[in-house]
Amino acid sequence: MKKYILYLSVLLVSCSSKEEKTVVPSIAATQSDIALTKDQYQNATITTGKLEEKLFSAEVKVTGMLHVPPQNLVSISTPFVAYVRETELLEGMKVKKGQKIALIEHPDFIQVQQDYLDLKSQLEYLELDYQRQKELSKENVNATKALQKSKSEFLSMQAKVNGLKVKLKMMHVSMSNLENGNIVSVIPIYAPISGYVTKVNTNIGAYVGPDDVLFELANTAHLHAEIQVFESDVPKIKIGQKVKIQLLNETGTRSATIYLIGKEINAERTVQVHCHLDKEDENLMPGVYLKALIQLDDELKEVLPKKAVVNFQNQSYIFVQKKKIEDVKSIDQPFAFFEAVSVKTGIENEDKIQILNAKKVLKDRVIVINGAYALLSKLKNTEEE
Repeated sequence: MKKYILYLSVLLVSCSSKEEKTVVPSIAATQSDIALTKDQYQNATITTGKLEEKLFSAEVKVTGMLHVPPQNLVSISTPFVAYVRETELLEGMKVKKGQKIALIEHPDFIQVQQDYLDLKSQLEYLELDYQRQKELSKENVNATKALQKSKSEFLSMQAKVNGLKVKLKMMHVSMSNLENGNIVSVIPIYAPISGYVTKVNTNIGAYVGPDDVLFELANTAHLHAEIQVFESDVPKIKIGQKVKIQLLNETGTRSATIYLIGKEINAERTVQVHCHLDKEDENLMPGVYLKALIQLDDELKEVLPKKAVVNFQNQSYIFVQKKKIEDVKSIDQPFAFFEAVSVKTGIENEDKIQILNAKKVLKDRVIVINGAYALLSKLKNTEEE
């Protein structure tokens, strides 16, 4: 009895220059089909079916990480050189927006306040003089030059005072207390957002300046999933598609929605895709790795169960049933005959896979849905008799 065998088919390419032979691996028939007896058929638990044409929702597998958006991640520095006098922050602490998180001090703080009070007093005098010069100018008593000089001195002093006022506000100095003569040497630092302390880079007595990051705060109420999509899959995705996310420290899944798609391919040949969690959870932590499935839009496609497709030497195959003999006379008589057919596959989901050349090679054929791997094994282990 003749059976299928696994072999290398040799492609002879002839041309005027007499090129060398090229060897192409494949599965092919010799003189007969692969045949199974009734017992072999039953032991292989073979079931058959037809190609399905249905609305098919495929999924793209990706990985990524939870991130804090820039507006919810804050690095806190002081715009002035100073010494840290007081702080009780520890990593993991929760703080509220406007909460005092540290005190800093420096002798220069006193000088800034003194300069402000001094210049403000001069500004009041120069303003009165400028108004007097304007009245005299109306009566043609004083020269225009005197008026211009008075105006210039007044505007110059006004600019200096306003500049110091802005600086003092940055130092969180109470202007009303200062104008009542209350000068302070210690100024507070307040939390600009509500969130958790993620880094503490200072201590009491430390000398700090504008280049030093004292603390980092993160508002984890709006964590986002940043996933990496391979460039070959980017054309399949679009804003609004749903994503199933599984964090590496969780067994269940969370849902998210694609919000932004990056426009640059990085060195790993991936594109960054920004997703919003459908249900926010402030207990989540940034930096957690995740696996995700992007759910593509439904499209009408020709599909088969994934277990119907087998792979051999980087080529996909399915088995079709060519004939079945119901009234076999002996246990050794062939009961069913099958043929291996090369197919091209497309997108897939958890249990279905698209067959790209389905209409060309599988139209109206009976396909082995279950038992394909048993038939492949038989091909690998069969010898020609």
